[in-house]
Amino acid sequence: MEEYMDTYGAAESYISAVPKFTSKNSCEDTKRFLAHLGSPSQDRKILHVAGTNGKGSVCAYLCSVLQKAGISCGMFTSPHLVSMRERFRINGNIVSEEKFLWAFQKVMEGLKNLPKPLAETGYHPTFFEFLFFMAMLLFEEAGVEYVVLETGLGGRLDATNAVKRKEMCIITSIGYDHTEYLGETLGKIAWEKAGILQKDVPVVWFKKQEEVTRTIESCIRKIGAKSCPLEKDAIKEIKIGNKTIDFSLHLLYYDYIGFTVSTFALYQAENASLAAQALALLQDERITAAILREGIREASWEGRMEEILPSVYVDGAHNTDGIGAFLETVSARPCEGKRILLYSSVRDKNYRAAAAELVQAGLFDRICLVQMQGERALPLTELVDSFRQYTGFDMAAYDTLERAFIEQITQKEDRDEVYVVGSLYLVGEVKALLRRL
Repeated sequence: MEEYMDTYGAAESYISAVPKFTSKNSCEDTKRFLAHLGSPSQDRKILHVAGTNGKGSVCAYLCSVLQKAGISCGMFTSPHLVSMRERFRINGNIVSEEKFLWAFQKVMEGLKNLPKPLAETGYHPTFFEFLFFMAMLLFEEAGVEYVVLETGLGGRLDATNAVKRKEMCIITSIGYDHTEYLGETLGKIAWEKAGILQKDVPVVWFKKQEEVTRTIESCIRKIGAKSCPLEKDAIKEIKIGNKTIDFSLHLLYYDYIGFTVSTFALYQAENASLAAQALALLQDERITAAILREGIREASWEGRMEEILPSVYVDGAHNTDGIGAFLETVSARPCEGKRILLYSSVRDKNYRAAAAELVQAGLFDRICLVQMQGERALPLTELVDSFRQYTGFDMAAYDTLERAFIEQITQKEDRDEVYVVGSLYLVGEVKALLRRL
């Protein structure tokens, strides 16, 4: 094994190269190595979030309210958009390069003297495990009271599920994604996500999909978790503003409360509601109804219907359910000019189904396609073919994001709207491009 480096850039490069020389480890080995590091942050109050769509947004709402209440918290999310440091936030702030390097070196030190069971298997953390271990070390060192963990993939076998005890579990919207790993039905996918549940620990989810609800309720009974669902009619009186959404939410201990989310993305009303329900269930006297409202209103999360330039929005919708939620939001928003879509996808997503949804929605006056960077990028020819299956609509195809993006924003008229959609990796490339321009 290589000696670890002593600069942030070298540390980031090492972690990025991890997938090339390691594979998935067992849950037992993940737990062993976490214990080997001293079980960092295991005595913190852990809020664990799993689901298909909305995980990162729910985490952001949770932390915003906790901070508003004066409660310290650490947040671990994925993926990052531009910098790997974005995955680790302490009281809302991305960790410094120095702290990142410190946590990296701690993990590498742990690999030098592995306990016998791990040494015998030649254990090395996967890419995601490495970052998870760093997060737990960072939060321990910062002394936070709460730790908010977003699962990477699934839940049952996810590295974040190695923690001993949780304060709360939250399951966000379930949809078809990573079916090759999680199963072909919503029930199977929900079962994998519900693998984060623990005995006597409250679990919050939205009762809106029958198959998902049946599966989660079955898991709750089997494990002995505390069922705390949001009912279908919990959210009422939704009013869409120019850049906000107002709604009323029925919570167990507060009855109905009026909330505002600072976005026009309709799906964020549900994500904010899940976070509010979980926070109310904590029954922490520091989290008042007023604090809940203010924390939800002040929360923001990059890459989710985010306005990066006037009337230019990025949204990380990357699966059919996410695309559907994106289209629902766009259709509910009047546009006096033209709507322009700039789309791309990675090859392991159901991009043909996404193309069908986007074309058949009939919302866009111009559709522009571009190939992203990286090994997972879908080739431009396949991307174009997937759209041409459904329409003879004249589409523009670009071999570079820079050319595609600059052309759309320079040709855009005042009342036009540009939407960049298809992947959080695409959002990250756009944000990196903006920094260079």
